Order: sequence, then structure tokens, then C-alpha cells
Amino acid sequence: MKLKYLFLTGIVLSMALVSCSDDDDQVEEIPERDKGEQALEDDQALSEYLETHFYNYEDFESPDEDFDYLVRFDTIAGDNADKTPIIESEKLIQKTYSRDDVDYNIYVLKVREGVGEQPTFADSTLVTYRGELLDRSTFDNAKTPVWFDQISLIDGFTQGVIEFKGASGYTVNADNTVSFNNDYGVGAVFMPSGLGYFSNSQAKIPAYSPLIFSFNLLKVNEADHDGDGIPSWMEDLDNDGDLRNDDTDEDETPNFADSDDDGDGTPTRDEIIINEDGSLEFPDTNGNGTPDYLDPDTF
Repeated sequence: MKLKYLFLTGIVLSMALVSCSDDDDQVEEIPERDKGEQALEDDQALSEYLETHFYNYEDFESPDEDFDYLVRFDTIAGDNADKTPIIESEKLIQKTYSRDDVDYNIYVLKVREGVGEQPTFADSTLVTYRGELLDRSTFDNAKTPVWFDQISLIDGFTQGVIEFKGASGYTVNADNTVSFNNDYGVGAVFMPSGLGYFSNSQAKIPAYSPLIFSFNLLKVNEADHDGDGIPSWMEDLDNDGDLRNDDTDEDETPNFADSDDDGDGTPTRDEIIINEDGSLEFPDTNGNGTPDYLDPDTF
């Protein structure tokens, strides 16, 4: 699945070309591009795309009975010369996301926000989607709904999806298929390569490619990856959107995947209070400002 990260442990991520001379074989390492400079270049490319392309907004304004509610893009030219560019759409928002000390511009087209649950960056989402390059070539497509763990996806996709909500409900048909209420989130995200695959080329994605994903968000499940009773999004203690760098007991298992966050031998679930309505309380027995489940001195 193209959306998932390639978890490469211990492998240098810079690309290399092998060049041969008459004298001997040499390996020439090609330095990875500067992330900040590439972010500026990608933003220029995305802006040009948004200025020269439109989406099928007319289909959404007066949908046919059999309309599939998919966002589609085309070039403003010829018979489409009078179309409104995406950059001028009132449904387009721009947001900034920081990673590795670089501020990235992301463009989100909120064709329909949806009315159901809204996911966090740490939740599971059921989506259909299509991935495209700026030349409009498709590199991935899922017409059948797919469940994704948001934390396993590229940042650009996650940052787009969290702006939407799922459907208000669904119906299980006689043949056991599911039909979602027609009020789910519909939109697209336009992202720089730094929030995609950057220098890591994929089968149909060249290195340093800005990406476009159009998607429908159907359903959301709040995730608790370690089953400790605390939703995973609440285990982002430094609020930086990265669960992997929050490791209270420094045992190399981040809190969201650790059933004993402070390593005191008492499971996290036994150091919190889960009320009947699902709300949580975090006792601080010794009153030192650190809740018991994060305090190795209280167990």
C-alpha cells in the first residue's frame, strides 16, 4: 500500500548512483536535497497546479442520482477554459505542518466536511482514495473502503484526513454489504514531497514528488493501541503530533504502545480511573503534579 511508510532501520536514506570509469569502479553518493529548499520548490509546483486545474465542483452542486461523490481533477484549457481554478475555491484551506524543523504548506480541499466523528492523527479511519502526481497520473487507487491506522501513514495524508468527519451512520444490506449515509467527508489534500516520500522513490512515484490524494472518509474508530484505557492521541504528551517520541520510562517502547507507561510494574490501566460514561480520571496520589500512571514512585 503506497500510503504506508517504508520502515527502514539502519539504512541510509540518501540515494546513490554508480558511475564507472576506465580506471576503477567508483560509487558516487548523491547528497539528499535540503528539506527547506525542497519545500519551497514543492510549494511553487503545488501553487501552479492549483492555479491551472479545477475539480468537478459542478457535479457536487447538482449531483445526479448515480453520482459517486468522487473528486476529480482536470486542466483548465480548451472546453474547460472557463472553469474556476482550485486556488480560487472557497472550499480550499491552507495549513502549515512542521516536521524536522521545516514548515510545510498543505492544501486541503474540503468539498464536504462530513457530519460524523472527526479523527485525530492517532485514530483508525475507513476511507476510499486515489493518489495522483501533478501530471495527473494515478499511482494508487482504492475504490473499496480500506481501514488505515493513521500513525502508519505519510504525514501529508493524515493531516488532510483529520480535517474531515465520517458518515452519520450506515446500513447493513441483505447481502452483508454496507451502505454509508451520504453525509461522509469528501475532499482532497495536496502535499509537498517532504510530507510524502521525499527522496525515497516508489514504484510509480519519483523521488521529490508532491502528491495529491482525493478521498472519502466513511468511518472513524478512536484508537487505543496498547489497550491501556487511554486513547492513543492522549499519549502524545508533548503535543507534537508524534507518538513515537513519548516514552516516559525510556524502555524504547513509546507510551502509546506500552501497557505500563512509567515502568513501575503496575499496568497503566490500574493507575487511572475509567468512569462508566467512558471519561477518564488521572489520580495524583502524592500530589507532585505527575499522574500516577506516569510516576514510577507511585504504584
